[in-house]
Amino acid sequence: MDLHEGVLTVRQALQRVGGELLIVAPKTQRSARRVALPAECVTALRGQCARQIADRKAAGANWKGTVQGLVFTTKNGTPIVPRNLNRSFEVLCVRAGVRKVRFHDLRHTCASLLHEQGADARMIMEVLGHSSIRVTTDIYTFVRLDSQRSAFDRVGDALRGDGNDPDDDDGAAGVLVAV
Repeated sequence: MDLHEGVLTVRQALQRVGGELLIVAPKTQRSARRVALPAECVTALRGQCARQIADRKAAGANWKGTVQGLVFTTKNGTPIVPRNLNRSFEVLCVRAGVRKVRFHDLRHTCASLLHEQGADARMIMEVLGHSSIRVTTDIYTFVRLDSQRSAFDRVGDALRGDGNDPDDDDGAAGVLVAV
């Protein structure tokens, strides 16, 4: 992770193998990737790094952080058990007054928000580390109702020929043909 450049490099994954948490290579070649981080993430990650340094100092000789590069660990430096992460995330959802979702669902949210902001499917696929663009478009990207409404409002504007398009002499309705 390079917070100065705002880039996250994914080069390992935490996986449960035979009841034990192991650091393994990413699932596919595309899973190993670099991801540009928005300023909000960089700020939050700087705070997390400061907390981790404080945790390490507080733990002293009890610090068990042997795996380099883990951004999120327990107070004594061990990897966070995925089940515990999900439980903690559920508590945060309740506190925030939002419906409970799985931590993994944040990947779907990220994909959908990137799509709504005009990011193309290829870029979203690369950010998420998918090996197939179909996984990204068919499973991870959703279109919210308010986005549909906004798009159809723009269609309505075009059909009315509301004058916002300087290249449109007679409004969009002048070129529509029934077939």
